[in-house]
Amino acid sequence: MKKTIFITGASSGLGKATAKLFQSKGWNVIATMRNPEKETELSQLENVTLLPLDVTNLEQIQKTVKTAIELHTIDVVFNNAGYGLIGALEALTDEQIVKQLDTNLLGVIRVTQAFIPYFRKNRSGLFITTTSIGGLLTFPLDSLYHATKWALEGWSESMSFELALHNVGIKTVAPGGIKTNFAGESLAVANHPAYEDGMQKLFELMNPDNFEPAEWIADVVYEAATDGKNQLRYVAGEFANQLYNRRLEIGSEAAVHEMKQMAFGDLIN
Repeated sequence: MKKTIFITGASSGLGKATAKLFQSKGWNVIATMRNPEKETELSQLENVTLLPLDVTNLEQIQKTVKTAIELHTIDVVFNNAGYGLIGALEALTDEQIVKQLDTNLLGVIRVTQAFIPYFRKNRSGLFITTTSIGGLLTFPLDSLYHATKWALEGWSESMSFELALHNVGIKTVAPGGIKTNFAGESLAVANHPAYEDGMQKLFELMNPDNFEPAEWIADVVYEAATDGKNQLRYVAGEFANQLYNRRLEIGSEAAVHEMKQMAFGDLIN
C-alpha cells in the first residue's frame, strides 16, 4: 500500500521539491498551500492532491487535516511552511513580529496538534519539521527568525518524549540557505537607518553561492522519512554542516565572538 505524506508550504522551494521527490518515489502526496488554485505543476502529477492551508488559520487547519485523513492513511506530516524575516528588532513592527511567530512557530504547533490524536490512535506516524541551521546557531540582524527556529528545535526535542509514549516520531531538518528561496517571497527585510551599515555587511556575507538547491534538501527529508532511525536532528547540506561543526569544535561562546568579528568587526572595534 502506498504511503502518504502531508506537506505544508508546498507551493515553492523545499515544499514543492519534496512533493515532487516523494511522488517520484511512489508515495501519495497531499500538498497544501494558501492558494492551490494557482498551482500548475504539482496539479499535473499523479497521486498528488492539492488542499488549501494557511497555517495561521486554525479553523482551516482543522478542516484540511480532517479532509486529508479521510482521503488517505497519513504516514508523515512535513511541517515546512515558513519564511525568513531579517532586520534589527528596533526596525520591526508589531505586525511583523506577530506574523513571524504565527507562521513559523505557531503554525507548526497547530498543524502538529491537529494530527496527534490521529497518529496516537494508529500508534504510528512521523512529524518532520523544517527548522534551519538558524535553529542551532545565529546570525546578526535575524533575531525574530532565530527565535522561531530555536523554539522549534527545543519544542521538537521535548515533543519527542510524549510522542514516544504512542510510538509516534518527530524529527527536524535544518538546512542552510536554499537557492530557490533567496531574496524571494520567503524572505522579508525590515530596514532602519541606525543599522544600515550592519545590514550591508550582512548581505555581503549572505553569498548565494553557498546556498544549495531545494532538491538536495528534499533528499534529506526523504532520508529522515524512510531511514527508520531514532534520530531527532538532520543538519542538511554542506554549508549548514560546516557552520554547525565549527560551532561544535570551538564552542558556542567562541562561535558567537567569531561571527561578530566576521560580520561587524570593523563596525564595533
